[in-house]
Amino acid sequence: MSISNKNDLNPSVSDSNTLAPTVPTENDIGRVREFLVDLQDRICRALEAQERAGGGSATFVPDDWERPEGGGGRSCILADGEVIEKAGVMFSHIHVHNLPASATARHPNIAGRKAQAMGVSLVVHPKNPNVPTSHANVRLFVAEAEGEAPIWWFGGGFDLTPFYPVLADCVHWHQVCHDLCAPFGDSVYPDFKQWCDEYFHLRHRDEQRGIGGLFYDDVNTESRGWDFETCFDFMKAVGNGYLEGIIPIFEQRRETPYTDKQRQFQLYRRGRYVEFNLVYDRGTLFGLQSNGRIESILVSMPPLASWHYRFEPEPGTPEFELTDYYLQPRDWLSL
Repeated sequence: MSISNKNDLNPSVSDSNTLAPTVPTENDIGRVREFLVDLQDRICRALEAQERAGGGSATFVPDDWERPEGGGGRSCILADGEVIEKAGVMFSHIHVHNLPASATARHPNIAGRKAQAMGVSLVVHPKNPNVPTSHANVRLFVAEAEGEAPIWWFGGGFDLTPFYPVLADCVHWHQVCHDLCAPFGDSVYPDFKQWCDEYFHLRHRDEQRGIGGLFYDDVNTESRGWDFETCFDFMKAVGNGYLEGIIPIFEQRRETPYTDKQRQFQLYRRGRYVEFNLVYDRGTLFGLQSNGRIESILVSMPPLASWHYRFEPEPGTPEFELTDYYLQPRDWLSL
């Protein structure tokens, strides 16, 4: 399917029933895997370039692993850099014979099926509090049963968690989100932006994790009206879009001076990141419930974080402005 006409891909203006429910072949799955392996490598190289540009020499160390149930992956970790305090960029392609509750509760029709899941996920914790923490992932899930058509979907997205935000960075981040979504339909950016705002919400604190971005799940012919190839094209756009969004922010902020007070506030806000990942994150829950590799599952944790009892930033300070203004869902492109 061509994506030259975005209205062809917008279920609000075209009949999704005219699209055949395409089934991924082994060749299709192989092409997705090839893209993901290359994406992991390109992201690692781009982040290492930021580390070198900031005077550091830390590099990603690869860790290849296998799991007894089938499949494996490569976890690439950069630690103790001058620019990046910790980053994990993980590729995995695993086989699951007993799907966990986190999967079957949302999709009862896959119960009893064998499945394979593949994706790239990453979290980058910069050292400088003026550079936001960033997260991204793209993934494909295929559940199979003998004599039946596979059940498949794509998911992913990326989001930004600043500590000392700059409005221009927030607008840039969401402009990248908007532009990569535009060829796929007018509703894609607002739908997936809203989904991101709703997903990355710490309900127990009634607080956003960051300024959002894109989040999508269960995207396939049935849910969105896109065939497999279009879904794969969107995965590629999101994966490539992460670098388009984050690298200019690194280049602008990595050498901004900061104080020890700002560093301590960064560690305090990282605590919120830990809370979200351990309480709400679907990927973390899926990994723990599917007997996943614990080092890869929890690699998203920052090396340092802190909690303070009833910490209240003073009104008028940048720390107060973070939650009072920036950590509120808003239309960043209309500012």
